Amino acid sequence: MEPMTASHADTDARADLMSYLDFHVEAGVDAALDERPHDRFAEAEAAAQAPAPRAEPAPPREPLPREPLPREPLPQRDPAPGEDAPLEFRRELPSRDPPPREPPRTYGNAAGAKPGEAADDARARAAQMTTLAELEALLRGFEGCGLRFTAKNLVFADGNPQARVMFVGEAPGADEDRIGKPFMGRSGQLLDRMMAAIGLDRSSAYISNVVPWRPPGNRNPTPQEISICRPFVERQIELADPDILVCLGAPATQTLTGTKDGILKARGRFYPYRLGDGREIRALATLHPAYLLRQPVQKRLAWRDFRMLKAALDGSAAGR
Repeated sequence: MEPMTASHADTDARADLMSYLDFHVEAGVDAALDERPHDRFAEAEAAAQAPAPRAEPAPPREPLPREPLPREPLPQRDPAPGEDAPLEFRRELPSRDPPPREPPRTYGNAAGAKPGEAADDARARAAQMTTLAELEALLRGFEGCGLRFTAKNLVFADGNPQARVMFVGEAPGADEDRIGKPFMGRSGQLLDRMMAAIGLDRSSAYISNVVPWRPPGNRNPTPQEISICRPFVERQIELADPDILVCLGAPATQTLTGTKDGILKARGRFYPYRLGDGREIRALATLHPAYLLRQPVQKRLAWRDFRMLKAALDGSAAGR
């Protein structure tokens, strides 16, 4: 057995540190505040109960002399033959100019943009994309959403972009973030079974999410993150051009249809969805597979919605 060298020990230590960092990212930690935990509530209570310190009178200060003290010149040494004259060293006073300001944070190509401006920048850039491949390449280089820096992979889409039906969820989970495709975990397996029940699979459906990056710890995307990512998924729907759009869960339904209703009230209904060129398609709201895994009794409602989807697809096919 070979003895462990210093390089092997450094490699193992680095791997341990990366595993430790991945554990915290998976748990949703996206900022390090201090080296040790603090009980902020106890500190605030202790500060409120502590008596105010008594101000001690300052001792009288003696006036400073107005005239500068005389300074004796330093002894000078004559240079030896062949030696250069000594250099004069002067003391540089600190500059009174203000320190340089840090450059503003950028969202995409908009320097110093606020979240609203970042969404406008995202919409302008998404509108310039003419193919799904161009849109995916744009998202891979887009830096306007902070989720890009905490996620492992961009989760753009899966399935057939030429399909007649497009499913849109909320955001990727841990499995999707690791693989780089939407609906790859348990909820994806359930979605596959739900599609198979009406004769669909991933070769006859197109699947995506409103937010293409996983939020840390599987938390819900913030309204600012959704507003920045929304122009991209809207352009993705326009380029895929499906006959029917299926919104999986409340966040996708509310983002794409504009309704404020909860998903149990909104599900089972078709909403008009207007594309960028003015055409309208139908958007069906239904329950998210992840919700069905937590509430199996609600699968009966999702089955009703998928039967509506099947009838709508058969009807639109007959009308062609």
